[in-house]
Amino acid sequence: MEDLKSQINIAKLPEHIAVIMDGNGRWAKGRNQPRVFGHKNGVKAVREVTEAAAELGVKYLTLYAFSTENWNRPSFEVKTLMRLLVDTIAREVKTLNKNNIRLNAIGDLSKLPNSTRKALLEGIESTKNNTRMDLVLALNYSGRWDILNATKVIAQKVNNQELSLENITEETYKAALSTAKFPDPDLMIRTSGETRLSNFLLWELSYAEFQFVPTFWPDFTKRHLHECILNYQNKERRFGMISEQLV
Repeated sequence: MEDLKSQINIAKLPEHIAVIMDGNGRWAKGRNQPRVFGHKNGVKAVREVTEAAAELGVKYLTLYAFSTENWNRPSFEVKTLMRLLVDTIAREVKTLNKNNIRLNAIGDLSKLPNSTRKALLEGIESTKNNTRMDLVLALNYSGRWDILNATKVIAQKVNNQELSLENITEETYKAALSTAKFPDPDLMIRTSGETRLSNFLLWELSYAEFQFVPTFWPDFTKRHLHECILNYQNKERRFGMISEQLV
């Protein structure tokens, strides 16, 4: 099999990769298994992609783990997902520390079950001094929630006369988002063949390159990631300019 990793230009790596991990349920259904079977098998892909990104030198990897809309799923599936998060974080912290990977989270964490939030915060605390890569879990997250919350924060500052309308800039807004300490993603990958953002990083993905992969998330491997990065490196990122200006 062709070695795609050796073809990647390390000097042109995306600094930040964001992933919508989609297709667990359909993967399980295709095997006549309950949806939760797909979620459990999706953990293997999380581990593999995290390791692959860190090996290459990617600095930030954000995984869309649970959206605000996912609460509308059957209660058994939601409870299983939350329990799976607790078990996975507790099991993987040692590996994260071994690989010098820092765990972070974005979203309204206050709405998570106590056990899930506790495991998450303990993982974040345990890995806070690691420097190789940031693994960011988007939990109870939605882009609209984040933008709305940032608007309220800025409006309160204006109301308190800490900030004037004239001084509100893109940087002001960025600083009020839950993603403030991370650079915007360069590459967004969605698995399962769906081609929508599903309320994910609506502000931050303005100039990201999108890769929609037909593979269901439990089958997503290092090779798939390498292929997405190679496709990304073959894109001309113009940021509103024309090709001649980039030369």
